[in-house]
Amino acid sequence: MKPTAFITGATSGIGKATAEIFAKNNIRLILCGRRADRLDKLQELLSNFTEVTTLQFDVSKRNEVETAIKSLPKDFQKIDILINNAGNAHGLSSIQNGDIDDWDAMLDINVKGLLYVSKAIFPQMIKRKSGFIVNIGSIAGKEVYANGNVYCASKHAVNALNKSMRIDLNKHNIRVAAIHPGAVETEFSEVRFKGDTEKAKAVYAGYKALQAADIADIIHFVVTRPYHVNIEDLVVYPTAQASATILNRNL
Repeated sequence: MKPTAFITGATSGIGKATAEIFAKNNIRLILCGRRADRLDKLQELLSNFTEVTTLQFDVSKRNEVETAIKSLPKDFQKIDILINNAGNAHGLSSIQNGDIDDWDAMLDINVKGLLYVSKAIFPQMIKRKSGFIVNIGSIAGKEVYANGNVYCASKHAVNALNKSMRIDLNKHNIRVAAIHPGAVETEFSEVRFKGDTEKAKAVYAGYKALQAADIADIIHFVVTRPYHVNIEDLVVYPTAQASATILNRNL
């Protein structure tokens, strides 16, 4: 029987690219996001390759998460793979000038959202003693850079939670892994700069950034290893990037 993957933040970027590569490799999909129109379009497209259902909810809203997952059709209730991809960055300010609403958004989605979704799916994996959880982190979870403060803190939390999940779920035979990308050319910077497209474009100027499909390909590789293999922590940079703040823009 085909495995079933539950992907949060599936309507754009890494989540969408992961859904596409999974579909083309016979993995059934539960696509999750806040934008119903995008979910509908993606379902229509990917249904040509595999079985697809969608859930519209906000991962930062605990009641929405629980209600959505309980509403899954019977033949989609067995979740083999959880991709905790939903996340965001809001603003790029010093800690003293940060916007508290931005802080709340990052902590609610990047940390609490990951916890809410995982908590709702843990029980069935524990009962079966099988499952694979992949948490999408960031190099911001491995280092801290100027003006990254709360975003970096949220991704450090993801890094810690990934390690904690792996330890606590080990006795239940559940695999847990994290992928930590460097600069990926998606809608990420547009969200961070609140729609300022010029600032967003400048982030990726002068070098070849990672593409969402690059990370999706790695995720697919990780989840398709033999079950006794767990590639537990991967940091992925574009060739031009040496750290969060060191980029060769002359390539």
